[in-house]
Amino acid sequence: MRHPIPLMTTSIRGSGLLLVLGGILAGLFLLSSTALAAAPTQVGGTSDDQCLACHQQTNLQTEIGGQPISLTINPEAFARSVHGVEQKHCVDCHTNITSYPHPAVTASNPRDFSLELYTTCKRCHVEQYEKTLDSVHQRALAAGNTSAAVCTDCHDPHTQARLTGIASGVLTPRARLAVPETCAQCHSSIFEDYRGSVHGKALTDEGNTDVPTCIDCHGVHNIKDPTTATFRNSTPFLCATCHTDPEVMGKYGISTRVLDTYLTDFHGTTVKMFEESYPDQPTNKPVCTDCHGLHNIQRVDDAGTGIGLRENLLVKCQRCHPDVTTLSFTDAWLSHYDPSPADSPLVYYVQLFYKIFIPVVLGGMGLFVASDIYRRIVSRRKPGRQA
Repeated sequence: MRHPIPLMTTSIRGSGLLLVLGGILAGLFLLSSTALAAAPTQVGGTSDDQCLACHQQTNLQTEIGGQPISLTINPEAFARSVHGVEQKHCVDCHTNITSYPHPAVTASNPRDFSLELYTTCKRCHVEQYEKTLDSVHQRALAAGNTSAAVCTDCHDPHTQARLTGIASGVLTPRARLAVPETCAQCHSSIFEDYRGSVHGKALTDEGNTDVPTCIDCHGVHNIKDPTTATFRNSTPFLCATCHTDPEVMGKYGISTRVLDTYLTDFHGTTVKMFEESYPDQPTNKPVCTDCHGLHNIQRVDDAGTGIGLRENLLVKCQRCHPDVTTLSFTDAWLSHYDPSPADSPLVYYVQLFYKIFIPVVLGGMGLFVASDIYRRIVSRRKPGRQA
C-alpha cells in the first residue's frame, strides 16, 4: 500500500519536467524564428540566401536620378559564375550595406553609381586594377569621360565566368571567342569592321581561336593609345607575334618570313630605326596596317581589296606615291617571300651571282695579299740579300 504514492509522485515530477523542457524548446524555436525573421534588418555578415530573399525577385528595380536600375540577381547564374564557384559573398563586395533599409544612394544617376562601386574590384584583383590605371580608358575617365570602360563594364560580377584555366592561367577558348563582343559594347563600328575581316570571320564564324582578338593587339587591362606614333612604329613587331610563329602559320601555309623581308627593304629599315631610336616620333614609311588595313584586314587574294592583286596594291602605293600610275611600279616590291627561281627569278639569280662572286673576289684578293706577304718575307731571308 505504500508503493502507489511514490510512483504517482515520480510520474507527476516526470510530467512537470517534460513540460519545462517543452517550454524551453518552444522558446528556443520562437527565438530562432524571430531571429530568422529579423535577419534582413541586420545583413552585415549574412549569407547570400538572405540577400537573395529579396534580390532574386523578378523585375525588382529602383530609380537613381529618375532612371531605372535593375536590382534582380539570378541565383543560378551567380552560382555558376567565378565568384559563385569561389564562394564569394554579396557582402564581400557590398561592404557599405550593414542594415535594412539600405543606406541612401548618393549617386545622381546609374552611371555614377557604377563608378562609385567598381573600385571594390581592387580588393581581390590588385594587379589587374593597377594596370588599368595606366590604360587609355582610365585616362579618358580622369579627363571627364564617364562613359570610359571600367571593370564592371567588361566583367559583370554577378555572371562573370572563369576566363583563364586554373592550372594553365591561359585564356580559355570560350573566353577568347567572347572578347570581341565584350569590346563591341562600346566599339560597335570597329567590331563590325573586325567581324568582316579575315581574322574576324575565322573567329566569329568558324570558332577559330588561332586568330588575334582585340586584346592580342591592344592589351587587356593596360590598353595603350593606338593613335600614338609609338604604337604605330611598333606595329610590325606586334603583327610578327603571330606571323613569325611556325606552328600557327604552318597550319595555313603562310610564310613566317614576313618580318624579316619587311625589315630588309627601305620601308622596314626606316621604321625599325624609328622604333628603336625615336619610338615617339612619327615616320611616313608604311607599316603593316597601311597596306593590309586596321580592323578590316582581308585575304591578300581577295578580289576587292586583296593586295596580292597588282591593281589593289597600286591603290595602296598611290597613298604615298600619288604620281605613280603604272602597274609596273608594283613589280618593284617582292612581297613577303624570298626570291626564288619561280618567284622573282631575275632577283634570285642576281643575288645568287653576288653570293658567289663577292666571296670569290674577296677570297682571291685575300689569297693574293697573303701570298705577296709570304713572298716578301721569304725574299728577305735569302742568303746574301742586302738589308
